[in-house]
Amino acid sequence: MINDKSFTGIIGVAQEDITPPVGIYARSWGAALHDVAEGIHRPLKLSCVTFQNTKQDKPLVLISADMGWWKSAADEIELRTAILDAFGLQSSHLMFCLSHTHAGPSLFSEDSTKPGGEHIVPYLKQIKEKAISAIQVAIKTASPSTLSLRYGKCDLATNRDLPDSNSDRLLVGFNPEQSADDTLLVGRIVDAGGKVTGTIVNYACHPTTLAWDNKLISPDYVGAMRELLEENCAAPCLFLQGASGELAPAEQYTGDCGLADIYGRQLGYAALSVLEAMYPANTGLTLDRVVESGAPLAVWKKHSIKPAEVLKVELVDIPMNLKELPSLQEIEDQWSECTDHVLKERLWRMRGIRKTVGEGDVSIMPLWVWRLGDVCIMGQPNEAYSFFQEEVRKQLPTYPVAVMNIVNGYAGYLPPKDLYDKNMYAVWQTPFAAGALEQLTAIAIKTANKIMT
Repeated sequence: MINDKSFTGIIGVAQEDITPPVGIYARSWGAALHDVAEGIHRPLKLSCVTFQNTKQDKPLVLISADMGWWKSAADEIELRTAILDAFGLQSSHLMFCLSHTHAGPSLFSEDSTKPGGEHIVPYLKQIKEKAISAIQVAIKTASPSTLSLRYGKCDLATNRDLPDSNSDRLLVGFNPEQSADDTLLVGRIVDAGGKVTGTIVNYACHPTTLAWDNKLISPDYVGAMRELLEENCAAPCLFLQGASGELAPAEQYTGDCGLADIYGRQLGYAALSVLEAMYPANTGLTLDRVVESGAPLAVWKKHSIKPAEVLKVELVDIPMNLKELPSLQEIEDQWSECTDHVLKERLWRMRGIRKTVGEGDVSIMPLWVWRLGDVCIMGQPNEAYSFFQEEVRKQLPTYPVAVMNIVNGYAGYLPPKDLYDKNMYAVWQTPFAAGALEQLTAIAIKTANKIMT
């Protein structure tokens, strides 16, 4: 029997618009010469899927939102705690995933004193209210359904660690000499009547098409991708950002929203191709008979399969060693004295990271691993390099594995340990010591093997 791996249970889907007001503080780039958003390219969305075995069970809640990254653990924890409390959920039952758009508003309440910053706290409140509303709708409308997943390919992502020919540093931009993980994972949710009620796209590629010249709020390429799938499937699409630490489009850092739309359609058509190739829900191919003709012909036919209904969750706390870092007070002193615009922005971000990981030598980083039938979904807060997803999938070849960055928090990059002697952004930005990526990967594989068997 050949079939798409799946989960059958009670599944709900909902979506909310989380577009912020024009004029909100939206400075995502140190090189930008503007502070506030002057318009909207495409709306930002929050999409939600809930999973249960029965209507009486507490749901597993998977949320994807067109948001950038958390600069403050406090802001993220406040949002997540409000959601958990509203539904009486354990921490293990919620994954709130950010798409990582770099054309969204600031999510940092301490930016409130900056131009347009007065909109930030009300916007964070809006996200909380919209997230709770989406979960309520998803649970209320949930019905017996099947989630099926299948791998595909898309070459939108390229390697972005480029050696600088004029120095010993690595630039952050297209490196044509290095290959990139092109794995695409696509999911489809179908109810008992055969209607598609939702789709899922898990792909690893930085949404950095739009940069310092762009003055519009945008989900970047995710917006056009989602629009294409929702037009074709007549159902909400949930995007999950993969382990994209070193992955991005070849041409990026532009103010051209049309380029972001082109990239979105590129990914969208690749996802539609995977959806077209899927078997009907709870169906697979079986060798039916052999027909003797000019050649012995193997005839395969579709047959019903037994639905996979298991739900399991694991939340693992991983103690990650930190690099030698300046104290919070030292960072704040440097920031106060700094007059360089770009360096001041870097120090402000470093301050947020230091507050997130704490003042010690070790910081606890969580890992969520869910089993949905024959499907594995895992998420963690940082920007892991693609080594993470490639190794996990290599060690779990029997199951489709959705891998997500920037889930329930954020601190920094997780580059491979052999890059730590390089002069490069991901290494000097990360608060974590060499070996953190490999530690995460090993624990993720061990945990996934535990719950998938």
